Amino acid sequence: MAVEAAAYARAGLIGNPSDGYYGKTISVIIRDYCAKVSLYENPDLNIVPSFQDRSQYQSVRDLVEDVQNNGYYGGIRLMKATIKKFVAYCDENGIPIPEDRNFSIRYRSNIPRRVGMAGSSALVTATLRCLLEFYEVSIPRNLLPGVILSVENEELGISAGLQDRVIQVFEGCVFMDFDKAFMDSHGHGKYEPLPIENLPPLFVAYRTDLAEGSEVFHNDIRARWLKGDPEIIQAMQDFAGYAQETRDLIAAGRGHEIGPLLDANFNRRRTIYDIDPKNIDMVERARSAGAHAKFAGSGGAIIGTYEDEKMYARLAEAFNGTSIQLFKPTVG
Repeated sequence: MAVEAAAYARAGLIGNPSDGYYGKTISVIIRDYCAKVSLYENPDLNIVPSFQDRSQYQSVRDLVEDVQNNGYYGGIRLMKATIKKFVAYCDENGIPIPEDRNFSIRYRSNIPRRVGMAGSSALVTATLRCLLEFYEVSIPRNLLPGVILSVENEELGISAGLQDRVIQVFEGCVFMDFDKAFMDSHGHGKYEPLPIENLPPLFVAYRTDLAEGSEVFHNDIRARWLKGDPEIIQAMQDFAGYAQETRDLIAAGRGHEIGPLLDANFNRRRTIYDIDPKNIDMVERARSAGAHAKFAGSGGAIIGTYEDEKMYARLAEAFNGTSIQLFKPTVG
């Protein structure tokens, strides 16, 4: 038996990073980039390394460049952690797993690494989908993002929220309300798909010369939030408010009006985060073309709105000659 699964990149449209703090967000799937996992029956359990797990280099400079762009870890640790968490879930829920049924598993991904487009969670999601199909196990869709998140939070100690996993499970465009009382009683947030035809024209841009893992980006803010820092608590409430306003506009068919809220989201973020000047430059270049923009995730990529093809041409000109890749995302 052989199975294959894919999970796509995503961009946080509004509200992030409040998803990890009982806030509200809207996210969109980006079908232009994905992680694919192939699994087939094998006498031994074998995790096949990808090019992102390489340990052979042409020179020390080659190694340095690889680490700067991709970090110290490839995808193998994510796949190992996913398999371990899958087995733990089955054990906890009394689901038998055949001890003598092994597999070989491999992955490939073209999601830009470490720029906040959810490449890690996409790999975990695709791996878990393969395991579920291979062992004929089912997890309710509302609960599946939480299982995916636990792979990184509990197994690998990476600080993250539910947003990436929700959109990679549901796809399309989704409004997410992570109200604490609701989550405590239901085990998941409130997830509402929004009509993608109501979205304004969107663009995404990401740097090819800057990468920072979300585990680095989020840690200080989480520590302050856990200590009850009023500045951080208020900021998370503000992010959630932007998401609610955006949801109401999109639902009412007024998606063309959401741009200023994206700007407000990024401006508020600057008040509590130390942001790399290269990331600030990316947003300011977009705004200089008349567009609205904010981070798509934890840094390194932005998402924004533009009015027409003339404005998109100005965007392309603003990014011309830089290490920034611009494209129109396929949301569907």
